[in-house]
Amino acid sequence: MHWTHVLLIVLITIVVTITGTYWILKNYIFTTSFTPISLNEKEEKTLQAKLQALGYDSQFSSRAMNNNVIDENGFLKPEKYSEKNARREISFTEREMNALLAKNTDLAQKLAIDLAEGLVSAKLLIPLEKEFPVLGGKTLRFNTGIEIAYQNNQPVIILKGVSIMGIPVPNAWLGGLKNIDLVREFGVDPGFWKSFSEGVEDIKVTDGQINITFKE
Repeated sequence: MHWTHVLLIVLITIVVTITGTYWILKNYIFTTSFTPISLNEKEEKTLQAKLQALGYDSQFSSRAMNNNVIDENGFLKPEKYSEKNARREISFTEREMNALLAKNTDLAQKLAIDLAEGLVSAKLLIPLEKEFPVLGGKTLRFNTGIEIAYQNNQPVIILKGVSIMGIPVPNAWLGGLKNIDLVREFGVDPGFWKSFSEGVEDIKVTDGQINITFKE
């Protein structure tokens, strides 16, 4: 092989390496924002129906007037409390959860949620001030995964790990909580995890969807 061919191969290799490195840094290491999820008309109607069942309605005033929930004077009508035929489960798809972020918070371009079989994952972007040493003006990318299931009549919540810029954080820095069932570990004593466990009848995460059923 002639030396000019070797030089050309070296130059092409350098260009490809630089281009690939720049693309990886821009899109994965120093990503500045995510693209917010936008639902189609059918998905939007389904999401609004779920939110209404939970008591949230972005168009409550007009809808309430049509359903005789508000009287002619504009006041909310009294209603006797009852749990008869009340829904005790909620279900959201991955797209619905990310769409809620896009509509109701500025986290839409900084936080993204992924639902896989038994696993909830999240990506979070945190911009750093320009005065920050070394990485000033850059955006840190955090990733985390939480295993969620329901076994032996109680929820299972396990932190699978946290990574920064693609580098896993040592378990010691996470307080030794990695791969530990938080409900089993902390649900014995009174507090959040005990109350959470006692109020959940079932919880299941599948590919693209999460379902939670509550106890009476």
